[in-house]
Amino acid sequence: MTRFFDVFEGIRLKGILIILFGTLLFGFGIIHFNMQNGLAHGGFTGLTLLFYYLFAIEPSLTNLLLNIPLFVIGYKLLGRVMLIYSIIGTIALSASLRLFELYPVTHLPLQDDLILVSIFAGVFTGAGLGLIFRAGGTTGGADILARLANKYTGMSLGRFMFTFDAAVISLSLIHLNTTMAMYTLLTVFVTSRVIDFIIEGASAAKSTMIISTKTEEISDEVIKRMSRGSTVLTGRGSFTRDNRDIMYCVVNRNELVQLKSIIDEIDPYAFVSINDVKEVSGEGFTFDQSQRRPSPAPETSPEPQAQ
Repeated sequence: MTRFFDVFEGIRLKGILIILFGTLLFGFGIIHFNMQNGLAHGGFTGLTLLFYYLFAIEPSLTNLLLNIPLFVIGYKLLGRVMLIYSIIGTIALSASLRLFELYPVTHLPLQDDLILVSIFAGVFTGAGLGLIFRAGGTTGGADILARLANKYTGMSLGRFMFTFDAAVISLSLIHLNTTMAMYTLLTVFVTSRVIDFIIEGASAAKSTMIISTKTEEISDEVIKRMSRGSTVLTGRGSFTRDNRDIMYCVVNRNELVQLKSIIDEIDPYAFVSINDVKEVSGEGFTFDQSQRRPSPAPETSPEPQAQ
């Protein structure tokens, strides 16, 4: 019994709920935009349809045969937790698709505006897949290949999905007319961009490098007004040869204006460099106030002993 529960060690309820919600978004997009308006699919869904049209093999069987070896590879290379999340995602996606097939929320006949269909299909499917990926899961098929490519080649998940989907859609031209193939390609492009935004852009922030003669005053005001810490580095100007303090501070996008205002008030001549940060974690960003590390207690010198 203990070994059985050890299999699920590291699995979080929050992650499962995010995956379930992501599959609902994905299923809604597929049924209400792709299928209702005649758009094709990318990824392994497109492959299963291609096998069906060419060899009359049922998509459910093809999907199973294609996913089994990928789940084995995913387990060997990416670990037990990802495999469990992926199995949950795959089963939940099938259930979500079936749910919206039997009980559609609405009917959106938008065949006269396929650009709008393509965009909304991409937004819903991309948001769903992005949430699933962010929670550490996949929906099987190309999703597993995308995570493997991201881990071993650094290729973004969205870019790999778009490349793979484009290849599948190109093969689907055997039974798909050129116009619908182009609209489907637009859908998977939007999907790839939304995936990258959900994974990388949701935690986006700004990093600042501030070179000033009043670094200490700026740092104090940032702590006081914004509750943001910073790191002070020591550097030397190549022209003046003077030693300067360099303040490194990371803030959310909506805090950047306030930070610049503080700098302008204290030292309008300060040199400020601002860069985009795709993802940031740690105290002040992924931990709330109650989870902050306690400040170390000040050291006290031992009391002198009586002679």
